[in-house]
Amino acid sequence: MISREDFVKIKAMHTAGMYQKDIARQLGIHPKTVKRALTRDAAPARVRVKRGSKLDPFRAQVDEMLGRGIWNGAVILRELQKVGYRGGHSILREYIQPKRALRTATDRATVRFETPPGQQLQSDWGQMEVWIAGQRQRVHFIVNTLGYSRRFHFWCTDSEDAEHTYEGLIRTFEYLGGVTAEVLVDNQKAAVLMPRGSTGQAAVFQARFVDLAWWYGFEPTACRPYRARTKGKDERMVGYVKHNFFVRYQEFDSWAHLNQLAEQWLGEEADQRLHGTVKEVVAVRFEREKGALKALPAQRYDTSYYEQRMVGWDGYVDVRGSRYSVPGELAGRAVRIRISLDGLLTIYGQEPAQDQQPPVAQHLLAGPSGTPGAWITVADHHRDLWARTLGASFGVERRALAVYQEVLE
Repeated sequence: MISREDFVKIKAMHTAGMYQKDIARQLGIHPKTVKRALTRDAAPARVRVKRGSKLDPFRAQVDEMLGRGIWNGAVILRELQKVGYRGGHSILREYIQPKRALRTATDRATVRFETPPGQQLQSDWGQMEVWIAGQRQRVHFIVNTLGYSRRFHFWCTDSEDAEHTYEGLIRTFEYLGGVTAEVLVDNQKAAVLMPRGSTGQAAVFQARFVDLAWWYGFEPTACRPYRARTKGKDERMVGYVKHNFFVRYQEFDSWAHLNQLAEQWLGEEADQRLHGTVKEVVAVRFEREKGALKALPAQRYDTSYYEQRMVGWDGYVDVRGSRYSVPGELAGRAVRIRISLDGLLTIYGQEPAQDQQPPVAQHLLAGPSGTPGAWITVADHHRDLWARTLGASFGVERRALAVYQEVLE
């Protein structure tokens, strides 16, 4: 039975031209209920006797969580139980259901597209703010979801750039133990150089994303512009991570601790959930999909940053605002640098096939992501440079300290 408030909403939506089935979906009721209300042209006359429930003392907490965008009943139930709620899930669901009409509509009517086992992985990014090592930080997390089984993996980091996008995909392949036939991405610049056109021309992908696809043997695909719901399975998982994992865990000792808890939560909760669409436990359904995944390559793809730098005449290269020493004989010459995502700076000379040559220098970046302003020096790098600078060939007279002692006496 609907309330008078629900009836007013039904009338308003119907007057605005909405179909009855869409009104029912927005309010979370059956289409026949909408039809009967419009035919009757009034709210039901029967008045229920309102009785107290175990939920009454906790309604304010429920409303507060709904206001923060947490609509998952299981999550709300778990949080209420922490503060003493002893009621069941059905009472909570009955309280939340009428309020879903107030939720900002993000869904649109669409045809659900199912893929066969091992066919597709959908990829998307989300963001949250949490406490890491006592500091408030913005976390970027990439969520990659299998189209068939709905098993997914997510990885948290401090950037959404191309290198971190590729690293996130690789970590997912390694977590799943194989590679899908295709990877579907939104039109983020990390992967897509030019999106699909309205007349049907194919998307143009970034060269390095194509290289990654070749390395792992998947076909890169992209959504049509303004049709991100093509990968709706993955977008739902972004919300699932926000409203489940980041509700349970909000403080972390480090980035490594965060990702450790993420994989623990994936195995203990996300993989064990009964999926509402396919009506099957995700981990069980994945057992039928994992055999369809392609094998991982023998060697891991390198997701490091590669750039070119000029060495100053003082024997240093500037990287992210800090300066790092290289052997003095490279002063004034071009070098190639590699920065791994864990902060290791490797410097190569410019000879042919330099990546197969030993590096000329290695440094750890100065602080998280390379805190600017530091000077990092290896003494042996500039020993010859100082010798030449202070030597007789430069016309500099070197005096013993005894000379100055005689002057003072």
